[in-house]
Formats: sequence, structure tokens, C-alpha cells
Amino acid sequence: MNNEKQIYVQNGFAPPFTKSDDIITDMRVIIDSARSAVYQAVNIALVRRNWLIGYRIAEEELKGERRENYGAEIIKKLSKKLTEEYGKGFDFSSLYKFVRFYKAFPQILDSVSPKSAPLLSWTHYRVLLQVEDAVARDWYEKEATKEAWSVRTLQRNISSQYYYRLLKSQVKEPVEKEMKTKTADYQTDTLEFIKNPVIAEFLGMQEDNSFTETDLEKSVITNLQRFMMELGKGYAFVNRQQRIHTEKEDYFIDLVFYNYILKCFVLIDLKTSKITHQDVGQMDMYIRMYDELKRNEGDNPTIGIILCSDTDEDIARFSILHGNEQLFASKYKLYLPTEEELRTEIEMQKAMFYLQKEDNKRD
Repeated sequence: MNNEKQIYVQNGFAPPFTKSDDIITDMRVIIDSARSAVYQAVNIALVRRNWLIGYRIAEEELKGERRENYGAEIIKKLSKKLTEEYGKGFDFSSLYKFVRFYKAFPQILDSVSPKSAPLLSWTHYRVLLQVEDAVARDWYEKEATKEAWSVRTLQRNISSQYYYRLLKSQVKEPVEKEMKTKTADYQTDTLEFIKNPVIAEFLGMQEDNSFTETDLEKSVITNLQRFMMELGKGYAFVNRQQRIHTEKEDYFIDLVFYNYILKCFVLIDLKTSKITHQDVGQMDMYIRMYDELKRNEGDNPTIGIILCSDTDEDIARFSILHGNEQLFASKYKLYLPTEEELRTEIEMQKAMFYLQKEDNKRD
């Protein structure tokens, strides 16, 4: 045991391990330290990669500083080539962020080494890029590092102007206490790093979508996918739990189809609570982003379907941006499932799910 431990420590894979009298405690120390080591290694590599990409593009931009849109042209060409070779994670928006990252944190590579203090994650830095005020951005970075803020805590504090509210407060303790209370739940997500879709892209892994669905959601969504395909009205499956990224957050669309008769994308989002105005606004955001990023020439406007699988009432709402209502009424409804069809399907799948759950309990 001593020889193995000594090799383990010398190779620097994790901090020294000291055996205690409690095997459960020892298991936790071993597992947590291993996770921490992997996190640190992957994070250093990801931050280093993104900074270097940003640096190299910025250097290339200098060659054509007198040419209008020269930088945008470079990024567009690189995005096409890198996406062909490496897949996701190198679209125009991502490469542009890498350049901004390099320019906002020009000295960061000096601290990117295994022996240095833990860095913030790339997602932290991506959130920090929202802050245009360099002084405020520097403060948020230092506080996030010192206080070990999660990404969600950092995002909440930036969105709520936490830095500026502290500056204006003569008594800062109540402001700090309120922030810690409201972000307490954000700080307990030990799987935040593993669930990060950016990490999955970086490692060339498929995103683990199971984290974003409950058992009931999985059951309903899986059967809705089959139901839509069996309608026989031109549906082709595109994706499930498709990530939509904004400056502030990652969203996941439950189901995405393309209807080759209507020549449009159809987005389906399932809610396990009552539909709110925020849900409708979120679906409209999905539609706008899909029309901007995915819609091809000749495609009709994207349509969204919001489903509610509440315990009391199952309903469906169709969402399409203002200005396309006539097209929806005259054409789309011919090929979309009716609200009654969707309600019946959800109710049936919920009933089957709960029956199977009861059977499993008896077994």
C-alpha cells in the first residue's frame, strides 16, 4: 500500500492520500480528489485552447487592419473549416468569443499551469465577457475565484448588478447575505462541470441529456417522438434535447422535427407545470434563433408547440411569431397534430408511466 501510495503522489495525479479508520470517508476523499484532478486538467486545457485560438485569430486580424470586415471574414472561413474537421464548438459565435476572451484577459495564459491556483471554468469566463466594464469584470472574476461561485451564481450576480449594488450600499452585509441566500441552491450542484455541454463538445463526447429530464419527461418525450413520426404527415426527426445557447444560459429544446411537406422546422417543448407567459416567450426565442441559424432559403417560418403535462390538466399551445399567424391558420394546421390529439397522447403516456411505476414498486 505504501509503495502504491508513494507512486501515486510522485506522479502528481492527486493530492497525497492518508488512510483513516473510516473507509467511507476514505472513499469520498479518493473519489472527490480524482474528480477534482480531472476537472482541473480538462479546465486548464479548455481555457488554454480557447485563449490560444483567440490570440492566433487576433494576430491574423492585424495583417488586414485596413480592410473592412477582414476579421469577420477570417472567422467565417475558420468556422467552416474547423467545424468540418472537428465538429461542434467552432461556429462563428464561439470563435468570436475566443477572440474577445483573449482581448479581455490578455495575461491569463501566464497563470494557466497545473501548479497554479485553480482557474475559473471556460463557462465562467464566457459569462464574464457579458460585462463591458473592465473594472467590474475584474471584480467579478476575483470574487468568483475567491468565493468559488458556481456558473449560475456568477450569472445571477452579474444579471442582478451585484457589484454596482454593493458599491452604492453604505451597509454591505445585508446585500451580501441576500445574495448568498438566493444563490444557495446554485452552489450545491456538484455535477455542474459534468453536465456542461461545452465540456462534452471539447472532449468529443455526446452530451448527456439525461440530466435535463425527469423519468416522467423521458417517458412522455420518447413516446411523443414516436407519435409524431407515426402521424404520416411529413415529419423527419432532427434532434432531442437540442441545446440552444444564449449569452446568459443554455436551453434545451425537447424535440425538433423537420416537416418536408410544410418545409419548416417544428419545435416541441414539454413543461411539467402550468404554462406561463415566460414559457411562451422562451419558445418565441427558440423560434427566432432557429429561423436565424437553421432556416434555409425556401424554408417556411419555424413553428413551436408548447406542451403542459401538469397533474391537473394537459394542454398544448402552438407558438408562431407575430406576422405569421395567417400562414399558420391556413396551412400549418393541416399537417400539425391537433391540441386534442396531443392531449390524448400525453394523458395516455402519463397513465402508462404511473402504472409501470406501481408495478415496479410491487416487484
